[in-house]
Amino acid sequence: MNLFIQQYGIHPNEIGESEKEIISQIEEIEKIAVYSKNVAIGEIGLDYHWEQNKKELQRFAFLEQINLANKLKLPIVIHSRDAIMDTIEILKHEIKPIKHGILHCCQLNKDLVKAGIEEGFYISFAGPITYKSSKNAEEIIKMVPEDRILIETDSPYLSPEPNRGKRNDSRKCKIYSTKDS
Repeated sequence: MNLFIQQYGIHPNEIGESEKEIISQIEEIEKIAVYSKNVAIGEIGLDYHWEQNKKELQRFAFLEQINLANKLKLPIVIHSRDAIMDTIEILKHEIKPIKHGILHCCQLNKDLVKAGIEEGFYISFAGPITYKSSKNAEEIIKMVPEDRILIETDSPYLSPEPNRGKRNDSRKCKIYSTKDS
């Protein structure tokens, strides 16, 4: 069984320096997506943590990639970091992804999770749900219907406790179950 899944998109930290450059990047993604086993457009979205000065270009790239996903009838994989309200605004009021998708490594924010569920998205959690600073993790996870929860490694980043700060390598992880606790 081949478990390799392909997705193509421009991560918000990798977008071009102008709308023209972003359009060119998206045209390349479209060519690849049409002639491959592509299953989604992603990881796309907004990241204001590192790129404060490119917010408008990120929004432009995000909207254009949602348009591409809709054109190709593909779901999207959304990256949203420190951009919760703008992500919600886009999904609820600016453009509706026709195939929905995944809120990747979802930030533990009630409004974002609620909006994602209302818009038909799967909610994916990674290592940060195990951090001591994630005091509301349990409450937010309970908001998500069981058939909408995904667990991911986001390897090599975001190792769960007690491996926080180390390279995330799921080959070394012990599998836990709620039945174990």
